[in-house]
Amino acid sequence: MSTGEALSRPTGSRLVVYAALAGNFAIAMAKFVAAGISGSSAMLSEGVHSLVDTTNEILLLYGMKRAERPADADHPLGHGRELYFWSFIVALLVFAMGAGVSIYEGVRHILEPEPSRNHTVAYVVLGVSILFEGFSWLVALREFRAGKGDMGYFQAFRQSKDPTTFTVLLEDSAALLGLFIALFGLLAAQWLDIPELDGVASIGIGCVLAATAFLLARETKGLLIGELASPHFARSLLDIAAADPDVRNANGVLTMQMGPNQVVAALSAEFEDACTTPQIEQCVRRIESQARQQRPDLVALFIKPQTEQTWQAREREISSRGEG
Repeated sequence: MSTGEALSRPTGSRLVVYAALAGNFAIAMAKFVAAGISGSSAMLSEGVHSLVDTTNEILLLYGMKRAERPADADHPLGHGRELYFWSFIVALLVFAMGAGVSIYEGVRHILEPEPSRNHTVAYVVLGVSILFEGFSWLVALREFRAGKGDMGYFQAFRQSKDPTTFTVLLEDSAALLGLFIALFGLLAAQWLDIPELDGVASIGIGCVLAATAFLLARETKGLLIGELASPHFARSLLDIAAADPDVRNANGVLTMQMGPNQVVAALSAEFEDACTTPQIEQCVRRIESQARQQRPDLVALFIKPQTEQTWQAREREISSRGEG
């Protein structure tokens, strides 16, 4: 599978979100019970973390459902970006509720240290949580790997147009890292008899969540504002137009990603001088028909008659703005 083909198909899976939702809810309840019994600040932070993740999965499912609504009079290009909006809200929740509460609890526990109680319960819950989170992480990783093609993981994360899978994968990665931080914090606090280390672990969990929120916000912001579709998508439209006998030159394509599987494109083409208006209209219909057959994620295609020189002048103007 080529890089372009991997990116052009929807990679999100409700299975990934459902698996994370079920696991996070069960883990959150267990962590809160363990935090109440043991008095561990790190365990309480982990409970908040899992509760935030549970809310996040619900929001992602809601966003996926809203994004699938068909185009209407108020939204003629569809509702695909609604998924990007709710993914951005998820990033804000991770930062505000997850990182904020964890750091607050850690600072409070350092200033007012209290030795943890009943470490056995905390360790059992942490062990079970690692198993559940590990399973959810493997499901998300498998789905992400299926969609990334031959790209590296970081490149696939940066270029992915579907936030559901990489959001869950990042959340689960942060959750696993947070669980190990909580485990080491509890062990160190118990063995060294320094209860403040439990608070330090809580702050460490908060820092992990803050970094995760930053990455999620950065990527979903770009999708929400509007990003180009994959280069492979644009090339396929240019090939279709260039192959038509009534097109002298296919100048270029502008694309906009409206959702994981929704793209709007504008094609600049120079038609043969001998073509009449009806012939140009027939040519446009042929290009649109072939484009929709090859690219089912194409929501709308606008074709503009334009000379190659005019297109190149516009490209130079845009490039000069970017350099400035």
